[in-house]
Amino acid sequence: MSETTLECLGLPCPQPVLRCKDAVEGHSPDRIVVTVDNDAARENVSRFLGTRGYAVETSLSGDTRVIIGTRGGTRTDTPAPGPGQGGENAPAAGQRILVFVSADTIGSGDDGLGGRLMGNFLSTLKEMGCDLWRIILVNGGVRLSVPGSPCLEQLQALEAAGVSVLVCGTCLEHFGLTNNRRVGQTTNMLDVVTSFQLATKTVHV
Repeated sequence: MSETTLECLGLPCPQPVLRCKDAVEGHSPDRIVVTVDNDAARENVSRFLGTRGYAVETSLSGDTRVIIGTRGGTRTDTPAPGPGQGGENAPAAGQRILVFVSADTIGSGDDGLGGRLMGNFLSTLKEMGCDLWRIILVNGGVRLSVPGSPCLEQLQALEAAGVSVLVCGTCLEHFGLTNNRRVGQTTNMLDVVTSFQLATKTVHV
């Protein structure tokens, strides 16, 4: 059985996933062991390996997360396949609108007003119908995905309607919200870049 070990402690997003991608595509090991030092990287690496046919197990030792991927094993805790990594069905031909949200408010001048505008905006996105493909939350936008956000229900409703929602793992980690996400999938910059490539139109909020 061929095995690859990757030491990814301290590597910023999306380096752990990119290193896994290079190892899998270059060597196709039967077993791959990856060590990371944050939960966002653990989720992203686990999801990536799952999309490439690996059963995934993870363990925690202090601040170190160990991810073990084995071909042909029994999948235990692999998260759902992620976009941009081969796990999600390719978007249908036609319009694919990507909404890129980088703050939890819209505009500047009054944050209270900006928060209400964001709520109105997300509530109205459903009017795009099936053309609305994906919403990506980065930086302060990740605050919309956690309890207490007045926009959480709108995002959950859009996800339930089939819209893909991606939440930046590095940003969640930065704000101490990694375990608070209640909508979408934790994602990385590889997914974000691939999403821009696949989208036919991008809306930046």
